[in-house]
Amino acid sequence: MLIAQVIGELVATQKHASHEGRKLLLVQPLNLDGSNRGDAVVALDAVDAGVGDKVLLTTEGFSAMTSVGRPNSPIDMAVIGFIDDIELIPGAA
Repeated sequence: MLIAQVIGELVATQKHASHEGRKLLLVQPLNLDGSNRGDAVVALDAVDAGVGDKVLLTTEGFSAMTSVGRPNSPIDMAVIGFIDDIELIPGAA
């Protein structure tokens, strides 16, 4: 799982039938210090997130498709939760 920030929404006029009724989001994975971690990715939204929200992103196909209730669906990533706060404990790693 990754920490990410929603940076946009996608509109797909044609998509796999299992994606019908679900929102596609463009999310930017983040490091713990809030800096960008690699390139932005597309994820299926399971929590009705919006632009600017910090979210929890699952990045493995089976976890993603079961998290959004779409078994056997071609999903690599899904937004599965909101992040309210991140607290780093010094010395813990």
